[in-house]
Amino acid sequence: MKRVLKRKAKSTFVRKPLPVNARLIGIALMCGATVFFTGIDTSAKYLNLHMDTVQVVWARYLGAFLVSFLFINPLTEPGLMNTKRPWLQTVRSVLLLLSTILNMFALRYLQLDETMSILFATPLLVALFSIPFLGESIGPRRWAAIVVGFIGILIITRPGLGHMHHAALLTVAGTFCFALYNISTRILSESDTSGTTSFYSSLFGAVVMSAAVPFVWTWPSSWLHIAIMAIMGACGAFGHYLLIVAHRLAPASILAPFIYTQLIWVSISGYLVFNDLPSHWTLIGACVVIASGLYLIYRERKVRGEAGPVASTELPQ
Repeated sequence: MKRVLKRKAKSTFVRKPLPVNARLIGIALMCGATVFFTGIDTSAKYLNLHMDTVQVVWARYLGAFLVSFLFINPLTEPGLMNTKRPWLQTVRSVLLLLSTILNMFALRYLQLDETMSILFATPLLVALFSIPFLGESIGPRRWAAIVVGFIGILIITRPGLGHMHHAALLTVAGTFCFALYNISTRILSESDTSGTTSFYSSLFGAVVMSAAVPFVWTWPSSWLHIAIMAIMGACGAFGHYLLIVAHRLAPASILAPFIYTQLIWVSISGYLVFNDLPSHWTLIGACVVIASGLYLIYRERKVRGEAGPVASTELPQ
């Protein structure tokens, strides 16, 4: 008993107290992360016009890995590569890479706000997949929120009406991959640290895309394209860094709703860079999906408590 008390006292002493306004800082960092994530999508859509999408994905992964490696690596954090579930780490990394590739291919044909609105269905799918993979139960209220959310996706895509490009199906498939990625992240959180999990997904994407890029490589036609490739990688590294720090300062249940602010930034960026304006169908559908997601977050917060895991607080980048 004395040993246990000593350990508790020691850990309490070592742990740094959070600032009084920690939650507000966490929210601000989350909003800042969405700005960087918007930079990734905007850069990817622009580069898609000048080079193969595989090369764009390679630039995103390699740039983010190199920038993040300067701060988090096995030398600065011994034991970073120790994982108890290497196969699940691999599956998770594959799911994230697939989601990124599908989304960036879709950006060749869709507006930024269209892909983002579809990706907002991730919390709905996470709640749905938590039944078979995590053994969780969903009450009638959350089932209703999931159904309403998917109605919102139908409003955005309008299948069979010939208005949305078929590339929307790529984003839908990518959203399914990313939801499964979130499920695997929850499972891995029980055995591996967040640093280990993030390192493996970044390393996997950089290695796989570096092996694939020689088959489609074309030299960038201007220094501007090279600069945008570098900026995209930096946005990925800094965006995810802000996301990690935000979760250290505030519970996921507090941060989750603010991921939806990214729709504001992609709408602004889409107009300024590509002269794209969201259609009224996209806005209506996005509002339905966001409302459903917010309700799911509210219900999970009520059921699990503030510290419990809630719907996804990130999107594939």
